[in-house]
Amino acid sequence: MENNVPVVTIDGPGGSGKGTLARLLAHELGWHLLDSGALYRLTALAAVNHGVSLEDEESLKVLAAHLDVQFLAGCDDSSKGGIVLEGEHVENTIRTEEVGAWASKIATLPEVRRALLSRQRAFAEMPGLVADGRDMGTVVFDDANIKFYLTASTEERARRRFEQLQAQGVDVSLDRLLADIKARDDQDSNRAVAPLKPADDAIIIDSTKLTIQEVLDKVLDTMRRNAVI
Repeated sequence: MENNVPVVTIDGPGGSGKGTLARLLAHELGWHLLDSGALYRLTALAAVNHGVSLEDEESLKVLAAHLDVQFLAGCDDSSKGGIVLEGEHVENTIRTEEVGAWASKIATLPEVRRALLSRQRAFAEMPGLVADGRDMGTVVFDDANIKFYLTASTEERARRRFEQLQAQGVDVSLDRLLADIKARDDQDSNRAVAPLKPADDAIIIDSTKLTIQEVLDKVLDTMRRNAVI
């Protein structure tokens, strides 16, 4: 790490709880937070806000390299922190289908991918960084101080997502969610670039039967035993 900034990575499939864990851990430690999965959506939203064409790879590359974004850690499971883009809270905005479609379009551009790789690494600042994603420990921070890979059964991840959407008033089928998660897992694990997998030196935690507090306690204990904190 540059300037010896401590970095902990948390990778894993969707619904494993890694996003919540990352927020809680960053808050507990007073460290910076990186939600890498949001960066393409944020870049796409910034491009549209600034009138940049989603096909203008050169301009998008510059925008991605200088993306003005903050990830705010929440203090408990019900406080999700937030995402601030150029001073504006955009947590809900970037989760829309429209922004997702924009993100998918720019994610295919090699120059944008390279720029965002550098931008992600720039989040490593003192006193430390908690980086959440799918390739944090294998690609972005392959020399991180400690790496975790959080997983859970597909059934449990589908159940968690189902309850989350129901709480938001969204009518959804549990069977459909289960099928979607299985399809996403297959896509992420078999993609040519940075496939989803644990880093060779990652500590794997199965959260299927654990509460988020139990997972957090396990992570903190492991970090202490490894003299990371």
